[in-house]
Amino acid sequence: MSPAMRKTPTTPRARRLAAAAAALGSCLALAVPAGTADAAPADPVPTVFFGDSYTANFGIAPVNDMDSPRGWCFQATENYPAVATRRLADKSITLNVQSDVSCGGALVENFWRQQPLPFGAGTVPAQRDALKDDTRLVVGGMGGNTFGFTSILKQCSARLRGDEGGALPGSPVDPDSAAGECADFFTSGDGKAWLDYKVEQTEAELVDMLDGMGAISPYADRVLVGYPRLVPQDPAKCATAAPGQTELPFADVPNDALPVLDQAQKRLDDAMKKAADDSGADFVDLYARTGRNTACDGADRGIGGLLEGSKLDFFGSPIPWYAHPNEKGRDIQAERVAIKIEEVLNR
Repeated sequence: MSPAMRKTPTTPRARRLAAAAAALGSCLALAVPAGTADAAPADPVPTVFFGDSYTANFGIAPVNDMDSPRGWCFQATENYPAVATRRLADKSITLNVQSDVSCGGALVENFWRQQPLPFGAGTVPAQRDALKDDTRLVVGGMGGNTFGFTSILKQCSARLRGDEGGALPGSPVDPDSAAGECADFFTSGDGKAWLDYKVEQTEAELVDMLDGMGAISPYADRVLVGYPRLVPQDPAKCATAAPGQTELPFADVPNDALPVLDQAQKRLDDAMKKAADDSGADFVDLYARTGRNTACDGADRGIGGLLEGSKLDFFGSPIPWYAHPNEKGRDIQAERVAIKIEEVLNR
Protein backbone atom coordinates (compact mmCIF):
# COMPACT_ATOMS: atom_id res chain seq x y z
CA MET A 1 0.00 0.00 0.00
CA SER A 2 1.47 3.36 -1.00
CA PRO A 3 1.92 6.17 1.55
CA ALA A 4 -0.71 8.17 -0.34
CA MET A 5 -3.26 5.39 0.12
CA ARG A 6 -2.43 5.09 3.81
CA LYS A 7 -3.02 8.76 4.57
CA THR A 8 -6.32 9.81 6.07
CA PRO A 9 -7.43 13.45 6.00
CA THR A 10 -9.14 13.46 9.37
CA THR A 11 -8.54 11.87 12.73
CA PRO A 12 -10.82 9.15 14.12
CA ARG A 13 -12.05 11.54 16.81
CA ALA A 14 -12.88 14.20 14.21
CA ARG A 15 -14.82 11.64 12.18
CA ARG A 16 -16.81 10.54 15.23
CA LEU A 17 -17.62 14.10 16.23
CA ALA A 18 -18.70 14.96 12.70
CA ALA A 19 -21.01 11.94 12.60
CA ALA A 20 -22.45 12.78 16.00
CA ALA A 21 -23.05 16.40 15.02
CA ALA A 22 -24.85 15.35 11.85
CA ALA A 23 -27.10 13.00 13.81
CA LEU A 24 -27.90 15.28 16.72
CA GLY A 25 -27.67 18.71 15.14
CA SER A 26 -28.03 21.68 17.42
CA CYS A 27 -29.26 19.47 20.30
CA LEU A 28 -25.87 17.84 20.74
CA ALA A 29 -24.79 19.87 23.76
CA LEU A 30 -28.21 19.68 25.44
CA ALA A 31 -28.41 15.91 25.00
CA VAL A 32 -25.35 15.16 27.18
CA PRO A 33 -26.42 14.63 30.80
CA ALA A 34 -24.29 16.27 33.45
CA GLY A 35 -21.49 14.07 34.74
CA THR A 36 -21.27 11.59 31.84
CA ALA A 37 -17.88 12.91 30.75
CA ASP A 38 -16.28 11.02 33.65
CA ALA A 39 -18.22 7.77 33.14
CA ALA A 40 -16.33 4.61 32.21
CA PRO A 41 -17.24 3.02 28.86
CA ALA A 42 -20.31 0.81 29.32
CA ASP A 43 -19.08 -1.91 26.95
CA PRO A 44 -15.67 -3.58 26.57
CA VAL A 45 -13.43 -1.54 24.26
CA PRO A 46 -11.97 -3.53 21.33
CA THR A 47 -8.24 -2.91 21.69
CA VAL A 48 -5.03 -3.79 19.86
CA PHE A 49 -1.57 -3.44 21.39
CA PHE A 50 1.40 -3.11 19.03
CA GLY A 51 5.07 -2.29 19.39
CA ASP A 52 8.64 -3.42 19.87
CA SER A 53 10.62 -4.91 22.77
CA TYR A 54 9.69 -2.08 25.17
CA THR A 55 6.01 -2.95 24.72
CA ALA A 56 6.72 -6.68 24.73
CA ASN A 57 8.86 -6.05 27.85
CA PHE A 58 11.90 -8.04 26.78
CA GLY A 59 13.77 -9.45 29.76
CA ILE A 60 10.76 -10.28 31.92
CA ALA A 61 9.79 -13.95 32.24
CA PRO A 62 7.79 -16.01 31.44
CA VAL A 63 7.36 -15.38 27.73
CA ASN A 64 4.24 -15.92 25.62
CA ASP A 65 4.11 -18.44 22.78
CA MET A 66 7.28 -20.29 23.77
CA ASP A 67 6.24 -23.29 21.66
CA SER A 68 5.91 -21.28 18.46
CA PRO A 69 8.17 -19.00 16.40
CA ARG A 70 6.46 -16.00 18.03
CA GLY A 71 8.28 -16.95 21.22
CA TRP A 72 11.30 -15.23 19.68
CA CYS A 73 9.40 -11.94 20.07
CA PHE A 74 10.19 -12.32 23.81
CA GLN A 75 6.76 -10.92 24.67
CA ALA A 76 6.41 -11.20 28.44
CA THR A 77 3.20 -12.74 29.72
CA GLU A 78 3.14 -9.88 32.21
CA ASN A 79 4.09 -7.04 29.86
CA TYR A 80 2.74 -3.55 30.42
CA PRO A 81 -0.30 -4.05 28.14
CA ALA A 82 -1.38 -6.96 30.38
CA VAL A 83 -0.72 -5.02 33.60
CA ALA A 84 -2.41 -1.84 32.33
CA THR A 85 -5.45 -3.84 31.22
CA ARG A 86 -5.86 -5.20 34.76
CA ARG A 87 -5.39 -1.76 36.29
CA LEU A 88 -8.17 -0.41 34.10
CA ALA A 89 -10.44 -3.36 34.93
CA ASP A 90 -10.06 -2.47 38.61
CA LYS A 91 -11.58 0.90 37.69
CA SER A 92 -14.46 -0.73 35.76
CA ILE A 93 -12.88 0.05 32.38
CA THR A 94 -12.82 -3.17 30.38
CA LEU A 95 -10.58 -3.64 27.37
CA ASN A 96 -11.52 -6.38 24.94
CA VAL A 97 -7.95 -7.11 23.83
CA GLN A 98 -8.28 -8.32 20.26
CA SER A 99 -4.55 -8.87 20.00
CA ASP A 100 -1.14 -7.95 21.41
CA VAL A 101 1.31 -8.17 18.52
CA SER A 102 4.26 -6.42 20.20
CA CYS A 103 7.52 -8.10 19.22
CA GLY A 104 11.13 -7.49 20.15
CA GLY A 105 13.20 -6.04 17.33
CA ALA A 106 10.23 -4.56 15.46
CA LEU A 107 10.92 -1.62 13.17
CA VAL A 108 8.23 0.91 12.29
CA GLU A 109 8.12 -0.69 8.84
CA ASN A 110 7.00 -3.93 10.49
CA PHE A 111 3.63 -2.33 11.03
CA TRP A 112 3.26 -2.78 7.26
CA ARG A 113 5.58 -5.72 6.54
CA GLN A 114 6.21 -9.10 8.14
CA GLN A 115 9.07 -9.19 10.63
CA PRO A 116 11.95 -11.68 10.38
CA LEU A 117 12.70 -13.36 13.70
CA PRO A 118 16.25 -13.95 15.03
CA PHE A 119 18.31 -17.05 14.28
CA GLY A 120 16.20 -17.84 11.22
CA ALA A 121 13.22 -18.81 13.40
CA GLY A 122 10.75 -17.59 10.79
CA THR A 123 8.63 -14.48 10.53
CA VAL A 124 5.61 -12.88 12.19
CA PRO A 125 2.89 -11.09 10.21
CA ALA A 126 2.78 -7.33 9.77
CA GLN A 127 1.35 -5.75 12.90
CA ARG A 128 -1.29 -3.93 10.87
CA ASP A 129 -3.01 -7.29 10.33
CA ALA A 130 -4.23 -7.21 13.94
CA LEU A 131 -6.32 -4.06 13.40
CA LYS A 132 -10.00 -4.51 12.56
CA ASP A 133 -12.74 -2.21 11.41
CA ASP A 134 -14.32 -2.40 14.86
CA THR A 135 -11.08 -1.72 16.76
CA ARG A 136 -11.65 1.29 19.00
CA LEU A 137 -8.24 1.65 20.70
CA VAL A 138 -4.70 1.07 19.38
CA VAL A 139 -1.87 1.41 21.90
CA GLY A 140 1.87 0.79 21.82
CA GLY A 141 5.35 2.08 21.23
CA MET A 142 7.68 1.80 18.28
CA GLY A 143 10.51 3.80 16.74
CA GLY A 144 13.65 2.97 18.72
CA ASN A 145 14.83 0.27 16.33
CA THR A 146 14.18 2.41 13.26
CA PHE A 147 16.06 5.21 15.00
CA GLY A 148 18.95 2.78 15.48
CA PHE A 149 19.45 3.05 19.23
CA THR A 150 21.20 -0.32 19.46
CA SER A 151 23.62 0.84 16.76
CA ILE A 152 24.31 3.94 18.86
CA LEU A 153 25.00 1.75 21.90
CA LYS A 154 27.34 -0.46 19.88
CA GLN A 155 29.11 2.59 18.51
CA CYS A 156 29.91 3.59 22.09
CA SER A 157 30.74 0.16 23.58
CA ALA A 158 33.63 -2.07 22.55
CA ARG A 159 32.13 -4.86 24.68
CA LEU A 160 28.78 -4.73 22.90
CA ARG A 161 30.60 -4.92 19.59
CA GLY A 162 32.10 -8.22 20.73
CA ASP A 163 30.60 -11.49 21.91
CA GLU A 164 28.71 -9.88 24.80
CA GLY A 165 26.52 -8.02 22.33
CA GLY A 166 25.86 -11.02 20.15
CA ALA A 167 22.17 -11.17 21.02
CA LEU A 168 21.73 -7.44 20.54
CA PRO A 169 20.59 -6.65 16.99
CA GLY A 170 22.31 -4.09 14.84
CA SER A 171 25.91 -3.09 14.26
CA PRO A 172 27.90 0.05 15.07
CA VAL A 173 27.20 3.06 12.93
CA ASP A 174 30.88 3.15 11.99
CA PRO A 175 32.93 0.18 13.25
CA ASP A 176 36.14 1.90 12.14
CA SER A 177 35.62 4.69 14.70
CA ALA A 178 36.77 3.72 18.20
CA ALA A 179 34.10 3.32 20.87
CA GLY A 180 35.96 5.76 23.12
CA GLU A 181 35.46 8.50 20.52
CA CYS A 182 31.70 8.13 20.18
CA ALA A 183 30.85 11.42 21.92
CA ASP A 184 32.75 13.34 19.23
CA PHE A 185 31.43 11.00 16.55
CA PHE A 186 27.77 11.81 17.20
CA THR A 187 28.25 15.55 17.69
CA SER A 188 30.10 16.30 14.45
CA GLY A 189 30.67 15.14 10.91
CA ASP A 190 29.20 11.94 9.54
CA GLY A 191 27.95 10.74 12.92
CA LYS A 192 25.89 13.87 13.50
CA ALA A 193 24.55 13.73 9.93
CA TRP A 194 23.52 10.09 10.47
CA LEU A 195 21.74 10.98 13.71
CA ASP A 196 19.91 13.90 12.07
CA TYR A 197 18.76 11.64 9.26
CA LYS A 198 17.52 8.92 11.63
CA VAL A 199 15.43 11.44 13.58
CA GLU A 200 13.75 12.63 10.37
CA GLN A 201 13.26 9.08 9.07
CA THR A 202 11.71 7.83 12.30
CA GLU A 203 9.32 10.76 12.62
CA ALA A 204 8.16 10.41 9.00
CA GLU A 205 7.58 6.66 9.32
CA LEU A 206 5.66 7.12 12.57
CA VAL A 207 3.35 9.68 10.97
CA ASP A 208 2.75 7.26 8.10
CA MET A 209 2.04 4.43 10.57
CA LEU A 210 -0.34 6.44 12.74
CA ASP A 211 -2.22 7.76 9.71
CA GLY A 212 -2.42 4.21 8.40
CA MET A 213 -3.98 3.04 11.65
CA GLY A 214 -6.68 5.65 11.16
CA ALA A 215 -7.37 4.34 7.66
CA ILE A 216 -7.64 0.70 8.76
CA SER A 217 -9.57 1.33 11.99
CA PRO A 218 -11.34 4.66 11.34
CA TYR A 219 -13.05 4.84 14.74
CA ALA A 220 -10.02 3.94 16.84
CA ASP A 221 -8.24 6.24 19.23
CA ARG A 222 -4.48 5.86 18.77
CA VAL A 223 -2.01 6.13 21.65
CA LEU A 224 1.73 6.19 20.91
CA VAL A 225 3.86 5.31 23.92
CA GLY A 226 7.32 6.84 24.26
CA TYR A 227 10.42 5.32 25.84
CA PRO A 228 11.48 5.62 29.50
CA ARG A 229 14.57 7.64 30.26
CA LEU A 230 17.78 5.62 30.32
CA VAL A 231 20.48 8.11 31.42
CA PRO A 232 19.92 10.39 34.43
CA GLN A 233 20.37 14.14 34.43
CA ASP A 234 23.55 13.58 36.46
CA PRO A 235 25.58 10.97 34.54
CA ALA A 236 28.02 10.73 37.48
CA LYS A 237 25.46 8.38 39.06
CA CYS A 238 26.33 5.87 36.36
CA ALA A 239 29.84 5.38 37.79
CA THR A 240 28.40 3.14 40.54
CA ALA A 241 27.03 -0.36 40.06
CA ALA A 242 23.52 -1.10 41.28
CA PRO A 243 23.14 -3.05 44.54
CA GLY A 244 24.06 -6.68 43.98
CA GLN A 245 25.62 -5.95 40.60
CA THR A 246 29.24 -5.93 39.50
CA GLU A 247 28.70 -4.35 36.08
CA LEU A 248 28.22 -0.61 35.70
CA PRO A 249 24.78 0.32 34.32
CA PHE A 250 26.24 1.27 30.94
CA ALA A 251 29.18 -1.11 31.02
CA ASP A 252 32.14 0.40 29.15
CA VAL A 253 30.30 3.29 27.46
CA PRO A 254 32.56 6.34 28.09
CA ASN A 255 31.34 8.84 30.67
CA ASP A 256 31.45 11.71 28.19
CA ALA A 257 29.19 9.73 25.86
CA LEU A 258 26.36 9.33 28.37
CA PRO A 259 24.97 12.88 27.88
CA VAL A 260 25.16 12.27 24.13
CA LEU A 261 23.09 9.09 24.54
CA ASP A 262 20.59 11.02 26.62
CA GLN A 263 20.35 13.81 24.04
CA ALA A 264 19.82 11.24 21.29
CA GLN A 265 17.03 9.61 23.25
CA LYS A 266 15.42 12.98 23.95
CA ARG A 267 15.46 13.74 20.23
CA LEU A 268 13.74 10.41 19.56
CA ASP A 269 11.14 11.16 22.24
CA ASP A 270 10.48 14.62 20.78
CA ALA A 271 10.13 13.16 17.28
CA MET A 272 7.60 10.63 18.55
CA LYS A 273 5.57 13.32 20.29
CA LYS A 274 5.57 15.47 17.16
CA ALA A 275 4.49 12.52 15.01
CA ALA A 276 1.59 11.85 17.37
CA ASP A 277 0.58 15.52 17.34
CA ASP A 278 0.76 15.71 13.54
CA SER A 279 -1.45 12.62 13.23
CA GLY A 280 -4.00 13.64 15.85
CA ALA A 281 -2.94 10.76 18.11
CA ASP A 282 -2.25 10.78 21.84
CA PHE A 283 1.23 10.43 23.33
CA VAL A 284 2.51 8.95 26.59
CA ASP A 285 5.69 10.83 27.52
CA LEU A 286 7.57 8.27 29.62
CA TYR A 287 10.89 10.12 29.25
CA ALA A 288 9.50 13.04 31.27
CA ARG A 289 8.15 10.70 33.98
CA THR A 290 11.11 8.37 34.60
CA GLY A 291 14.02 10.66 35.44
CA ARG A 292 14.34 9.10 38.92
CA ASN A 293 14.16 5.53 37.67
CA THR A 294 16.93 5.43 35.07
CA ALA A 295 19.44 2.61 34.67
CA CYS A 296 21.72 4.49 37.10
CA ASP A 297 19.27 4.91 39.98
CA GLY A 298 20.41 1.89 41.98
CA ALA A 299 17.66 0.17 43.90
CA ASP A 300 15.14 2.55 42.33
CA ARG A 301 16.20 1.77 38.77
CA GLY A 302 13.41 0.97 36.35
CA ILE A 303 15.87 0.01 33.60
CA GLY A 304 18.12 -3.03 33.70
CA GLY A 305 21.77 -2.30 32.99
CA LEU A 306 23.29 -3.08 29.61
CA LEU A 307 25.01 -6.25 30.81
CA GLU A 308 22.97 -6.92 33.95
CA GLY A 309 21.33 -10.35 33.81
CA SER A 310 17.62 -10.24 33.01
CA LYS A 311 14.96 -12.80 34.00
CA LEU A 312 15.43 -14.60 30.68
CA ASP A 313 18.07 -17.23 30.09
CA PHE A 314 19.59 -18.86 27.05
CA PHE A 315 20.81 -22.41 27.66
CA GLY A 316 21.23 -21.69 31.35
CA SER A 317 22.89 -18.28 31.06
CA PRO A 318 20.95 -15.06 31.76
CA ILE A 319 20.37 -12.78 28.80
CA PRO A 320 21.34 -9.17 29.61
CA TRP A 321 18.62 -6.54 29.98
CA TYR A 322 20.31 -4.40 27.31
CA ALA A 323 18.74 -1.29 28.91
CA HIS A 324 15.12 -2.50 28.94
CA PRO A 325 12.56 -1.92 31.71
CA ASN A 326 12.68 -4.31 34.64
CA GLU A 327 9.54 -5.10 36.67
CA LYS A 328 9.61 -1.70 38.36
CA GLY A 329 9.98 0.03 35.02
CA ARG A 330 7.23 -2.14 33.52
CA ASP A 331 4.88 -1.08 36.31
CA ILE A 332 5.67 2.59 35.63
CA GLN A 333 4.90 2.04 31.95
CA ALA A 334 1.62 0.33 32.84
CA GLU A 335 0.59 3.10 35.24
CA ARG A 336 1.18 5.92 32.77
CA VAL A 337 -0.44 4.04 29.89
CA ALA A 338 -3.52 3.18 31.98
CA ILE A 339 -3.87 6.85 32.99
CA LYS A 340 -3.71 7.95 29.35
CA ILE A 341 -6.19 5.29 28.18
CA GLU A 342 -8.66 6.32 30.87
CA GLU A 343 -8.27 9.95 29.84
CA VAL A 344 -8.81 9.10 26.17
CA LEU A 345 -11.86 6.91 26.76
CA ASN A 346 -13.51 9.44 29.06
CA ARG A 347 -13.16 12.39 26.70
